[in-house]
Amino acid sequence: MRIEDYQFDIIIIGGGATGCGIALDAASRGFKTLLLEKNDFASGTSSRSTKLLHGGVRYLESAIKHLDKEQYRLVKSSLKERYLLIQNAPHLCHKIALLTPLYKWYEIPYIFTGLTIYDFLSGKRTLGRSKIISKNKAIREFPSLKKDGLKGCVQYYDGQFNDMRMNITIAKTAERYGAKLLNYAEVKEFIKKNGKIKGVIYYDKIENVYKEVFAKVVINATGPFTDTIRKLDNPQCEEIMQVSSGIHIAIDKSYAPKNEGLLIPKTDDGRVLFILPWEDACIIGTTDEPAEVDEYPKAKEKEIDYLIRHINRYFDVKVTKNDIKSVWSGLRPLVKDSTMNNTASIVRDHYITISDSNLVTITGGKWTTFRKMAEDTLNYIISKSMLSEKNQCITEKITYYGSEGFDERYKSNLLKSNYLDKEVLNHLLKNYGTKAEEIIHIAQTEDFGDKLLENKPIILAEIIYTIRNEYARKPLDFLVRRTSIAETDINSAKKALNTTIEVFSKELNWDNVKKSNIREESLKILDNAI
Repeated sequence: MRIEDYQFDIIIIGGGATGCGIALDAASRGFKTLLLEKNDFASGTSSRSTKLLHGGVRYLESAIKHLDKEQYRLVKSSLKERYLLIQNAPHLCHKIALLTPLYKWYEIPYIFTGLTIYDFLSGKRTLGRSKIISKNKAIREFPSLKKDGLKGCVQYYDGQFNDMRMNITIAKTAERYGAKLLNYAEVKEFIKKNGKIKGVIYYDKIENVYKEVFAKVVINATGPFTDTIRKLDNPQCEEIMQVSSGIHIAIDKSYAPKNEGLLIPKTDDGRVLFILPWEDACIIGTTDEPAEVDEYPKAKEKEIDYLIRHINRYFDVKVTKNDIKSVWSGLRPLVKDSTMNNTASIVRDHYITISDSNLVTITGGKWTTFRKMAEDTLNYIISKSMLSEKNQCITEKITYYGSEGFDERYKSNLLKSNYLDKEVLNHLLKNYGTKAEEIIHIAQTEDFGDKLLENKPIILAEIIYTIRNEYARKPLDFLVRRTSIAETDINSAKKALNTTIEVFSKELNWDNVKKSNIREESLKILDNAI
């Protein structure tokens, strides 16, 4: 049956964390679900985060100082979601120790007390207790840390995760429950009857055709592009978004210890700064500047300068722009708040609304709370009698794709095998979980066991696997979002491009003209990234 002949219960516009989360919740409740993403899954905000699962230390401070119940509730809810993700997707999520260097004596009890409250709010879901670390021990653990004036550190625990892999994993889990998900499917128009939305017309960028699909409910989950879709429904609608830019830079991994990061609790303008180990690099972020909506947002020089300036305040080793291996910019979908003077002050809670034509919009929020955002959206739709309730939400207990049977014993047994070298096996386990075996099978039976690049543990079989199983349609889907090559080292991504194009070409039967066009398009995007 053609998809355009199918009547869905729900159509979701947007293939980021929120959209894919809603697809999973809806499909697992028994609703016939379709998701449409105009580019690749996680091609926007959802692949450009700080890679942290967190309650929000900054929000907790604000909640306590201003007796803000909303901020307090958000932190508590986020800490619960942090725990659930680490439990349900252990191959992609883990705890990480974060060190806060302090250069004034009075800051030590202040920060320690705040982080102890943070631990307390976690309850039984705590990842570890905060503790005070002496200056000498901190320097041993973080040799590049600025030593002059250092009084001590406070260590606490939060979660770290692979955002882009998590996004595709949520999509694959939704598919397991019967959802249909399409990338490169851009919604162009709403189909209405008596003023109410009954479906959408979308453009299939792969087949170059327009298609119609119908549903009882259409959900707008497009993050920074929320108002773009709302205006497609009603050109006169009032804008509700206030988008801000958050950039990250990647430098050599030697700046951060292997399993520990650095938290700078308050910069000159009151922001939080993170310095974190990530894959084979160290990432630093983030900024918070008002921005315009753009499919490929580019980091501003002043944002890069801001991060470099603050890194050098806390490192004894001088960092310059020449040390930067990659830069990426993500747009935060913030809901407007006229009482706030800057975007950094806006609470990262989510917001659900419905238009006169029944377009449901979910926006705001943050990566950590995507599951709760999805649950609230479905409950909202049911409460409005737009859909009849079928099954209760079960997403708190769902084991994600690739984590079925994934535990220490599984990891140990695979690492004892002689399939591939240990570095490659560790990489496969960390990124694909139990699906690593399928990649190993492709490597062995189809002769795709060679590395894509000599200095990285990524093999050609992964390209084949992601094309066949993870919706990869273009080379940058693989280089930017199925793996983190471009995110940690843009030059490595450029070096790997031709080989990646060749594998895609053979698998998808591209001719030389298409290969040339894809290469030109890909290089343009990569060149614009830094």
